[in-house]
Amino acid sequence: MKKYIFTFAALLFAAFSFAQSSVSAKNILDKAYSAYENSKGIKMSFNVASTDENGSAYQDQKGIALVKGNKFKIEMPTINTWFDGKTQWVLMKDLNEVNISNPSSEEIASISPLALLSMYKTGYTLKNPVTKTVNGKSASVIDMTPTGSKSDFKNISVVIDKKTNTVLQVNLTMKNGMKNKIDISDYNANYNFADADFVFDKSKYPKVEIIDLR
Repeated sequence: MKKYIFTFAALLFAAFSFAQSSVSAKNILDKAYSAYENSKGIKMSFNVASTDENGSAYQDQKGIALVKGNKFKIEMPTINTWFDGKTQWVLMKDLNEVNISNPSSEEIASISPLALLSMYKTGYTLKNPVTKTVNGKSASVIDMTPTGSKSDFKNISVVIDKKTNTVLQVNLTMKNGMKNKIDISDYNANYNFADADFVFDKSKYPKVEIIDLR
């Protein structure tokens, strides 16, 4: 189940970047980044749909994300994740245990919403945006292709709401053939979260086994 945490972050905030790319696409992503960065707190619902390299579908994963700068909390049926900008706690409900770690800068780029959203500035070629109706909303669809061979991504398609400059959907194709799609709903940027919201509170889970991997 851990893969869904990282898949969600990778899909929702996507590895955006440009090199010899569409200026109009970059401008759209700049607006999306600014809207995200300037918010004091965002809450959103999401649904992740995944298929393997053979086209077999996994069970969809639904959840809620709370975001504040580089801090976030992701709530899913079997896993909750907290990240306070330095330390990450992953609560695996079926195992009744929490793993604690201090992600490296590379790992942060896979789990931090702000880090991922800012990555569109280097490393990917952006195609000209295409206007489509997605989930009932007028949106700009931007296809991105990595310029380097080290990327795990083969292609990323980001869907930006034209009215709100927020991410509606991301479609990601991995080099191994796995495909992921995330749909975002109930996006609300009017929250003012406390820093404590992004820290695991042991007192609320007294019987959970804590595994410190730091």
